[in-house]
Amino acid sequence: MVAVMIQGTGSNVGKSLLVAGLCRAARRRGLSVAPFKPQNMSNNAAVTADGGEIGRAQALQARACGLEPATDMNPVLLKPETDTGAQVILQGRAIGRAQARDYAGLKPRLLEGVLESFARLRQSFDLVIVEGAGSPAEVNLRPRDIANMGFARAADVPVVLAGDIDRGGVIAQIVGTQAVIDPADAAMIRGFLINKFRGDPRLFDDGYRMIEERTGWRGFGVLPWFPHAHRLPAEDAADLRASRGDGLHVVCLTLSRIANFDDLDPLAAEPGVRLTMLRAGQAIPGDADLVIVPGSKSTIGDLAFLRAQGWDGDLLAHRRRGGHVLGICGGYQMLGRVIRDPSGADGVAGQVKGLALLEVETVMSPDKRLERVTGTALGQPVTGYEIHMGRTAGPDCARPFGHMPHPDGAISSDGRVMGSYLHGLFSDDAFRAGFLARLGAPSLPGFEAGVERTLDDLAAHLEAHLDVAGLLAVAR
Repeated sequence: MVAVMIQGTGSNVGKSLLVAGLCRAARRRGLSVAPFKPQNMSNNAAVTADGGEIGRAQALQARACGLEPATDMNPVLLKPETDTGAQVILQGRAIGRAQARDYAGLKPRLLEGVLESFARLRQSFDLVIVEGAGSPAEVNLRPRDIANMGFARAADVPVVLAGDIDRGGVIAQIVGTQAVIDPADAAMIRGFLINKFRGDPRLFDDGYRMIEERTGWRGFGVLPWFPHAHRLPAEDAADLRASRGDGLHVVCLTLSRIANFDDLDPLAAEPGVRLTMLRAGQAIPGDADLVIVPGSKSTIGDLAFLRAQGWDGDLLAHRRRGGHVLGICGGYQMLGRVIRDPSGADGVAGQVKGLALLEVETVMSPDKRLERVTGTALGQPVTGYEIHMGRTAGPDCARPFGHMPHPDGAISSDGRVMGSYLHGLFSDDAFRAGFLARLGAPSLPGFEAGVERTLDDLAAHLEAHLDVAGLLAVAR
């Protein structure tokens, strides 16, 4: 029946993890709690039980609450396709594309859906913890805002502002936010907290008091750096990093519109795997055992990006050396001989040649497949989800990657190149162990249990260093 909103002084200040930790802390206190983010911009999406899609950060927050993800938890999802355009998802369903300059015109319709979804959650749970997007200090975006103060004012939800001391200038971040936002917006803020502190928090006592004196806002504490954050799915592709494992060398191509990259988290957690996230301009290393071409929000655009890096030639050389290749979703489509897009569903109508590593062809279509699936892959049980446009067929599909129960994917005649539409496949311990065994690598079970432990550790971390009781009491 009550709600509180965590806004940040900027992007990537830790709002998503703060909300996840607070959700788990509230649940441990016996409250029924749900997460909510009015508007998210991410190509990392989760499929809900009713066949919609939301940001994966909200799916993790739902997990922290002990809930199944639902479309009401993230009613507006923007999935970037170009530098200036994105697919717009409203309450789980794509309603079209919008260029940045035209997006403001959609805001009244989107705000209606946002408030409708929020009202349903508010009626169903003791507490709703809301996550903002970007920063309320982006005052040029304040007219028709639905992500921060526009939502907080419309729904009458009090705000706690989070600053990131790790990036420096946290005093200016918080005091400056108050200085530039509208006084009525500033009145919605009930206090602040400091996130990502390294070292002895007592060294910031003077700065903390200065913020309190300058703003008149209450401080809810200084949160030290949480060292296990890497064990939880990252929402932003900028957070992708190499693993510290040893042994099997797995290289993932970091595409310009990489999507659902948390597929790689279970591999990054394997001590017997060394995961390299290959950046633009870097060549595929000669010691790579497996190269993964991941999902993409713009398959044809990212195929051109891949070629611009010279990765197409590197992949051919990698295969000649006896290396393995796995394409997931959009990456699977790129591995075929051709991609046809008669209606311009993926961008501009036409067709392009693929990488020709699999004897398959893909035809794009406007309809999107959104489905959770359970079946087998490479002879092992697996559970995951599909979220893609287009259908793929060809001779190599006679050797399917899996059965969901429909045949999925394709395998080359020599078994070294594989493609699948299945996301989330590596989260299953049995499948991951079987897949890595084919490549001669061991596997450590318990990935999903590890995520649960990390959520508990995150909640305990917040309880130890923040005034969680006071923060939750702000909710109204």
